[in-house]
Amino acid sequence: MSNILIIKHGALGDLIQANGAIKDIKEYYENRKVFLLTSEPFAIFMSECPYIDGVIVDKRLPRWNLFYLRKLKKLLSRYNFSRVIDLQNSKRTKFYKRFIISHCEWSSTETSLEAGQKKRDFDNEPVLDRIEVQLKKSNIPVNFTKKIDLSWAIEDLSRLIKQYANDAYILIFPFCSEKHQNKKWPFFKDLILRLKKEFKNKYPVLTAPTSNEIQQAHDLNAKVVLDNGKPINIKMLISLINNAKLIISNDTGPAHIASHLNKNGLVLFGSHTTSKKVSIENSNFKAINVKNLSDLSVDVVVKEVLEKLN
Repeated sequence: MSNILIIKHGALGDLIQANGAIKDIKEYYENRKVFLLTSEPFAIFMSECPYIDGVIVDKRLPRWNLFYLRKLKKLLSRYNFSRVIDLQNSKRTKFYKRFIISHCEWSSTETSLEAGQKKRDFDNEPVLDRIEVQLKKSNIPVNFTKKIDLSWAIEDLSRLIKQYANDAYILIFPFCSEKHQNKKWPFFKDLILRLKKEFKNKYPVLTAPTSNEIQQAHDLNAKVVLDNGKPINIKMLISLINNAKLIISNDTGPAHIASHLNKNGLVLFGSHTTSKKVSIENSNFKAINVKNLSDLSVDVVVKEVLEKLN
C-alpha cells in the first residue's frame, strides 16, 4: 500500500499550527502510513507525535548542492508515496514537486485556488483558514485543523518548576530569530522591573531561552529556566507554557504554543504582519497590535497584564 507525505519544515510556531491539520490527515488516511518531512531541529519532537508514523529529516541544503538533492530524491523514493500534502508551500517545496518527488499527486496552495484567484491574495488570508481550504480541496474532513490539541506533548515538569517558582509564575519570551529582529519589542527589561514591583514574589518572572539567547536572558534579570545548564527541549517548553499563570511574548513559536493551549497571555505585534493573518488570537490570548513596536510603552503592556491577573 502506498504512503502519504506531509511537508512542514518549520519554524516552530508554524509546525505547532499544523498539528491539527496533521491529525485530520492521519484520521483520513487511517489505514495508510503518514510521514512528515521536516527540519532537523523538530525531528525528535515530531517523532513523538501520535498523528504520524515517521519523520524524515530534510537538511534543506542549497539547491545547487546536487549531491544532496539526489540523495534526498533517492531516500523519498523508497517510501512509495502516492500523495504529498505540502503544508509548507514555499519556493523550495515547489522545486521539490518538479524535480524531487514529481510522480505523486500534490496538495498545495496552488491546488487550493479558486478559478481566477491569485496566490498572493490567498496568502493574505489567515493561515488556519488557508490550511482548512487546502485540506477541503483535497477532500480531507477538517475536524481538528482549527482545534489544535497539544496534550500529547505535555509532560510532568514539577521537578523543574520547583527550581524557579513556588507555584504560579509569569513566563516571557522576549526574543526572536536573527532574521526577524523587527518582531522584537525593545522594552522587556523595563517590563520585568515593573512586574517585580507590582507583584513582588507572588509571580516570579521566568524566561526559557535557546542556547544563543542565554546571555541575553540573564541580562534581562528574569529567572532563566535551564535543565542542567542547557536549554529545555520543545516538549518541556510546551509543558512550561502550559503551567504558566500568564505568558507575554513577541510573535514567536512559544506565542503560538500559548495560543493553542488557550493560555492567558499577551503577544506583541508590530507592522511585520497581523495577529489575524497568523491565526494567533483567542479569548484568553490577546494580541496588542501597533504600527511600530518601539512606540508600544511599558505602561500599556502593564495595564493589560494587571487586567488579566487582577
